Amino acid sequence: MSLPSVTREIQLASRPVGRPVPENFRLAESPLPELGDGQILVRNLFISVDPYMRGRMNDVKSYSAPFALDKALDGGAVGEVLASRSGQHKEGDVVVHSLGWREYAVVEGNAATKADTGLAPAPAFLGALGMTGLTAYTGLLKVAEFAPGDAVFVSGAAGAVGSLVGQIAKAMGASRVIGSAGSPAKVARLLELGFDAAFDYHDGPVREQLEKAAGPGGIDVYFDNVGGEHLEAALAVLNVGGRVAMCGAIAQYNSTEPTPAPRNLMLAIGKQLTLRGFLVGGQRQHAAEFAGKMAGWLADGTVRYDETIVEGLDNAPQAFMDLLDGANTGKMLVRL
Repeated sequence: MSLPSVTREIQLASRPVGRPVPENFRLAESPLPELGDGQILVRNLFISVDPYMRGRMNDVKSYSAPFALDKALDGGAVGEVLASRSGQHKEGDVVVHSLGWREYAVVEGNAATKADTGLAPAPAFLGALGMTGLTAYTGLLKVAEFAPGDAVFVSGAAGAVGSLVGQIAKAMGASRVIGSAGSPAKVARLLELGFDAAFDYHDGPVREQLEKAAGPGGIDVYFDNVGGEHLEAALAVLNVGGRVAMCGAIAQYNSTEPTPAPRNLMLAIGKQLTLRGFLVGGQRQHAAEFAGKMAGWLADGTVRYDETIVEGLDNAPQAFMDLLDGANTGKMLVRL
């Protein structure tokens, strides 16, 4: 079999101002480098589309380097090894790596992880069994220090991370799990996944809906994927000693003006709240523990996951823009 010498890829053509538009992206071809010692050539099967990528499109200092203009974007991918000069992987292996947003990638062997597709289909290793799942697991259990009996509120709960957080909380003995989402269909799906209550944040003030869903018992843990009004509402409803895991703030990612902090942040003093931001990269020490737990939960049906799959590399930019508008249920993926 002749190996490809070029790859199609999605490049960042210009930096978005506010909401990304199609003109910010470009479909291009680039030559593939010769395979060096320790490297593998991967044909990507699925690429991951994630909200954090919006921040990397800005030319600002952050926890992850900004994307370069006129260069391929990158992100999680799962693919098949076509050729190997690495002792860690052989031809035919399915691996997870970080050079997505292109059809083919030359990857350092030690930067790719083999995916056991006997355990779950390949795309699950970008979602429930990948960084998405690790984010949900560690954010809830290690960052928010969830304990059995806690009442948990999850915003963006129909998304890839949020839907897993709620199910993990139920599996670990939560007294009540509440989710917010952006449509009646998503609310219905959360109830199917075992959430005790869910509401559409378009239906009224988040605080009022959360207070009603929580009842007199309030909430002990808030897993924040949204920020803004959701965080303000959670601060109002959290019990004394409550904990917040700050994972994302998708409500603010496209903002062109500074967004106000929660107006009731002072509640954190009297309630003795803990608010902790976290990145999944700082939680890798828990990966083996997570993988064992999640494999068991998936096998016995305790945890289920949804995927929204878009076909074709050409449509990856639109998939990303749709993700920021909440068009996905579960993990947003592009199949190549």
